[in-house]
Amino acid sequence: MGNGEARVRGLAARAGGWSARHRWAAVGIWVLFVVLAMGLGSAAGRVDVKDSDQLKGETHTAARIIEDAGIDEPAGESVLIQTRGGGLKATDAEFRSAVTAVVEAVEGTGKVTDVTSPYDTKTISKDGRSALVQFDMRGESDTAGERVEPVLKAVEGVQKDHASLRIEEIGGASMMKTFDDAFGDDFKKAEYSAVPVALGILLIAFGALVAALLPVALAVTAIMATMGLMGIVSHLQPMSDTANSVMLLVGMAVGVDYCLFYLRREREEREAGHDAQTALRIAAATSGRAIVVSGVTVCVAMAGMLFTGLAEFEAMGLASLMVVAVAMVGSVTVLPALLSLLGGRVEKGRIPFLRRRKAGGSQDSRFWTAVLRRVLARPVISVAVAAGALLAITAPALGMKTQQFTLDQEFGDSLPIVQTYNRLNDAFPGGSEPAEVVVRADDINAPEVKSALADFRDRAISSGASRGPVEIKLHDSQNVAFVYVPLVGGSDQDRAGESLDKLRDEVRPATLGKVDGVEAPITGQIAGSKDFNDQLAGAVIPVFAFVVVFAFLLMLLSFRSLTIALTSIVLNLLSVGAAYGILVAVFQHGWGASLVGAEGVGAIITWLPLFLFVILFGLSMDYHVFVVSRIREARLRGLATKDAIRHGVVTTAGVVTSAAVIMVAVFAIFGTLSMQSMKQMGVGLAAAVLIDATIIRGVLLPAVMALLGERNWYLPKWLHRLPDLTHDEAPRAVVAGPAARDDEGEPLKV
Repeated sequence: MGNGEARVRGLAARAGGWSARHRWAAVGIWVLFVVLAMGLGSAAGRVDVKDSDQLKGETHTAARIIEDAGIDEPAGESVLIQTRGGGLKATDAEFRSAVTAVVEAVEGTGKVTDVTSPYDTKTISKDGRSALVQFDMRGESDTAGERVEPVLKAVEGVQKDHASLRIEEIGGASMMKTFDDAFGDDFKKAEYSAVPVALGILLIAFGALVAALLPVALAVTAIMATMGLMGIVSHLQPMSDTANSVMLLVGMAVGVDYCLFYLRREREEREAGHDAQTALRIAAATSGRAIVVSGVTVCVAMAGMLFTGLAEFEAMGLASLMVVAVAMVGSVTVLPALLSLLGGRVEKGRIPFLRRRKAGGSQDSRFWTAVLRRVLARPVISVAVAAGALLAITAPALGMKTQQFTLDQEFGDSLPIVQTYNRLNDAFPGGSEPAEVVVRADDINAPEVKSALADFRDRAISSGASRGPVEIKLHDSQNVAFVYVPLVGGSDQDRAGESLDKLRDEVRPATLGKVDGVEAPITGQIAGSKDFNDQLAGAVIPVFAFVVVFAFLLMLLSFRSLTIALTSIVLNLLSVGAAYGILVAVFQHGWGASLVGAEGVGAIITWLPLFLFVILFGLSMDYHVFVVSRIREARLRGLATKDAIRHGVVTTAGVVTSAAVIMVAVFAIFGTLSMQSMKQMGVGLAAAVLIDATIIRGVLLPAVMALLGERNWYLPKWLHRLPDLTHDEAPRAVVAGPAARDDEGEPLKV
């Protein structure tokens, strides 16, 4: 292999050895770290990402103007009054009576302010059969959903008295309440069910309660510590609830995986006849090293999100990076101490119906042994079939369409408020999500500014960007004005985007843009979506390049093989591509969408492709590093390359399968949520992990390595000066006699 076999003991082996010899100290330090992290994090409090920092561009500028002016925009609500069957019109007495009743009812609750009649604001549809009563909720907009219930009840009361009309409320507060009621518990159940699902699978994998509890305990404590660290770090990099959920997902996945890798190796060595101390040393030197390599690689992948420039992504990336680092450190430090303390008691609580393997028995998987026999016998055919299948699965991704979801895309027609949303957009295109022009001037009441505002309102309609009505709301003391412009296109984001471009590129320069000292950024749902897409598109190449290049360098340094580094990148890209293809096929084209409860969304949520790339590229390295490390270990012991491949794959098949099943199960939980964006994330992650653990690691990797033969270990001479991070440690070196020991009493590699 050209690198020699004499290596100093690696960091993981040293950490594991120290931990096993100082068991109580290692456990105590870990407990102290978790408690301190949680305590300090709780004391510091978590700083969340501000609206003004969410995006760059005009959306950011508008949010900053509002924040600097100290204006708290209230949650706006609308009551849609619409005839059933087209009989009545807004000019009829019964319709007017209903409008008056709605105005009086909502004012009577004492929860609202600035109630306006459609007859004053001209918010009556062109056909004269729909009208909007508009008002604002009192108090902070963030908590308006908690106070809107009496208003909703009041509107329902008016509806009962006017059966010939449809009277429905919609707005920021009512949508907030609806979503909290419908999906708040859904999310919590999904997050909380991850632990019992993982524990159940581990019980089957290990057949013993204590052994199954260890990985879950490590993952949970790593997550608890990271939650505390997030509070401390948030004062430098603000966090968010989304980052917290992603951290929980990633933490549960890698925390269980790392512990599983370590524990299965220690168990395997004991069942092969080694005493407990020797088995622990072997696990520390082999699986411990694989965990460190994998953990560092996953951290690098997660760090890619820091290059997006998007505050939400930066929060998710940093939170994920921290939980992976904490889980990695815990796996190579406190876990050996716990295993040393427990000894044979790790087998306590055995499940009666699960057969226990005999000591010294083969750890090889019968299924994967049979598969490997065929793969290694015909590697060319195996590569062609597996790669062809993955490329075919990837093909739909070439036509991927991404966009921010509208309310009906996100939730379908399952909620009454979604139907109200659709009816409002039909009657008042763009009225539910208007563009918002935030105008700041030295004197908002100056004649030239007022004239420009009036011109903007007129041109917004005459240009075809809006059908009106365009509402202007002045904040005299802050010299700020808000202009609300319903966009032509409504919930059709492509058409609404064209209307937005017309406002930004034609209407604004010809009106507000001609007044010196006036700022007029345009924000709103459509504008935010466009700014987000533009910024994300600019971040794709830097993020992809960073993740791929650094993952390649880490694999090169960790395995001292140019071939291994290159094949690792290619195989991981195939895995990510296949996940993209499945997402597009199911959610964009609707192939088999009903099987996962998907609606006809017709697109992929904008943030998901980049998010999936980073997460999957990192998680895929778990299995890859673990399997290739085992193959390399066997090769260092003198096995021929093909025999080393067979040994590495079949002996890791059980743990990789168990780890993959846990990941798939946890991610699939999120695939059951009602929100289409969360469903897409869950299905994409679950499908990718399944493909990675089967086709990639079980067929394509061994077939490619078999074809390459000794070229697997190729490292050009000009690269020999690179730092050597391999620290290879074969089991026979660990169990060697007492002649060669380091200054800590640990056997040296021979």
